[in-house]
Amino acid sequence: MSQFTGLVLLAGKDSPGITVSLYETLSQFAVKILDIEQVVIRDRLILTTLISLDPAHASAIEGDLLEMANSKELDLAIDFSDLDATPSKDGNTVHISVLSKQLLPSQIAAVAKEIATLGGNIEKIQRTTNYPITAVNLEVAFPDEYANENLIAKLRRAIGQVAKSEKIDVAVESSGLLRKSKRIVMLDMDSTLIKQEVIDLLAEKAGVGDQVEKITERAMNGELDFTASLKERVALLQGLSVEAIAQVATEIELTAGARTLIRTLHKVGHKVGVVSGGFLNVIEPLLKDLQIDFYRANELEIVNGVLTGRTVGQVIDRDAKATALLDFARKEGVDLAQSIAIGDGANDLGMIEIAGLGIAFNAKTKVSEVADSSITSPYLDSVLYLIGISEEEVREANRV
Repeated sequence: MSQFTGLVLLAGKDSPGITVSLYETLSQFAVKILDIEQVVIRDRLILTTLISLDPAHASAIEGDLLEMANSKELDLAIDFSDLDATPSKDGNTVHISVLSKQLLPSQIAAVAKEIATLGGNIEKIQRTTNYPITAVNLEVAFPDEYANENLIAKLRRAIGQVAKSEKIDVAVESSGLLRKSKRIVMLDMDSTLIKQEVIDLLAEKAGVGDQVEKITERAMNGELDFTASLKERVALLQGLSVEAIAQVATEIELTAGARTLIRTLHKVGHKVGVVSGGFLNVIEPLLKDLQIDFYRANELEIVNGVLTGRTVGQVIDRDAKATALLDFARKEGVDLAQSIAIGDGANDLGMIEIAGLGIAFNAKTKVSEVADSSITSPYLDSVLYLIGISEEEVREANRV
């Protein structure tokens, strides 16, 4: 199938009434609008529209549009042609988000080169925020022969290498309705949702800070079995009072952007969970304040108002975190493909590997190498831009 079309492009200084003038001019003819797009950057307008028309009217339409453009002091370009109107198949479009503290032409060029190498064509680029980071979304179309279950994996590997060399953050996801449907977002607690490691804060109160910090660092790097390292560290806390635990709870600091992330996700219909290798005794008040929908953490045993140096119940290790994500998805009736897992340490790898989108947040090298995407900025709400939520939507969701 084909139809005669005209692609109309207006460019110039933006002013009120341009859109009215264009479509009032076109309304005098028997045309149909097939597509429209408009963008304004620093008061400069680009307005494009694709119309279907009778070829016999092409000359008259061009003359009237030229007169209108001259009256508005705008540049005009028109391209008449026969358009192949065969509907394209679904599933060939991929969404790529690019985040950078200072977006450079070389970074976009490197991403675009990799897309072209893999057979993709960039159909749309849109900025979603420019402070405190710059984020742009790319809609990329692939020919039918590229539309298979391996496409996203191939892109993530290829674009991931570009991200490392160009020092940018990227995320690759399939486009379509699923990207806007309900999601669950599972967060690690220590050094992800909050700035500190809770066990290190407790250790400072117990006077064993240096000993515990060294064990924690080795465990986070995957050099020690987490369960064994936790047992060793908790044993050093024996005798610490419940008053010290309460004091530590008041010293916890949220990561920059954490509250914005959670509030925005809730406003747009997503659910938020936290799974922590830390301790419920300390973090539960904060989780309730943040209205976290699902949470699991270790629990310190307390007898006669002091810590015994042991934990109660199952230890939340790497496998337990993956299980928690599965249980959260089941509870919310959400397919695992619609899940996001965010963490920074080896203990988070289980949930990051099985999530629909695994994000390493200022993470250890081992975690960044496994995750689908990596965030290197200090702002946790950067996650919003990776999953396609714009700066305007964030402002609206957080308006008091």
